Amino acid sequence: MFVISKLVWIFAQPLSLAFFLVFLALLAGLLRWRILSILGAAGSALILFVTLYTTAGNFLMQGLEQRFAKPPADPDNLQCMIVLGGGFENEVNTARHGIEFNAGADRFVEALRLAQKFPQSRILVSGGDGSLSGIYEGDAAASERFFPLFGVGKDRLIEERQSRTTFENAVNTKEFLASQGLSNCLLITSGFHMPRSVGIFRKLGIDIVPWPTDYRTDGQVRLGFDFTQPTLNAQNMATAIREWYGLVGYYLAGRTSELYPQ
Repeated sequence: MFVISKLVWIFAQPLSLAFFLVFLALLAGLLRWRILSILGAAGSALILFVTLYTTAGNFLMQGLEQRFAKPPADPDNLQCMIVLGGGFENEVNTARHGIEFNAGADRFVEALRLAQKFPQSRILVSGGDGSLSGIYEGDAAASERFFPLFGVGKDRLIEERQSRTTFENAVNTKEFLASQGLSNCLLITSGFHMPRSVGIFRKLGIDIVPWPTDYRTDGQVRLGFDFTQPTLNAQNMATAIREWYGLVGYYLAGRTSELYPQ
């Protein structure tokens, strides 16, 4: 299932689909299938235009981010938090043995803030190597170097290093929580990733409090044209589409009981 999901995403993301349609158009042109060639070229151009020069990706991202609002204030007391991996540049860290973050760094910045405010809390970091090769360290391993730099002792960390997917995050986390006698933890992950994550945790009967972070939109996006930031538009479109693939796929596979949890 893991390998299949990775391969599907390689070929099904927006820019890959646009390339496939260009290839189809060229092939159809060589075979003199004029209508198919025109349709392929037009489809590719449409995908590229919507992805690069509209707010469609940001609008989809905003919808995901708004499903679960962060509570207006910190809890009065905090026993534990679950941080889902996805914040470290694992390939770079494996090679350079450092602490390099990607766009999801807020997951760990927020966990650090809460850990310093609630010194009695435990931190379960769930994240192994999610690559096809399986040769890189995961977020859980990198967190062992990160948190102690800011005064959070290793004794407070619970490292779950095997997960490659969100579903495995939840399954493996459930076992760790049971072994440590922990419950009702904050679930810290990116806002766009929260609906799918909550759906899986609910399905497995894990009591959590959604604590979204790493927002990519300002919450005021409207559908329209945007010629100012095509690279960012494409990135957010790809992220939102991937998340929707996950929502639909997990729902059809019975891994969540709701298509679009809220």
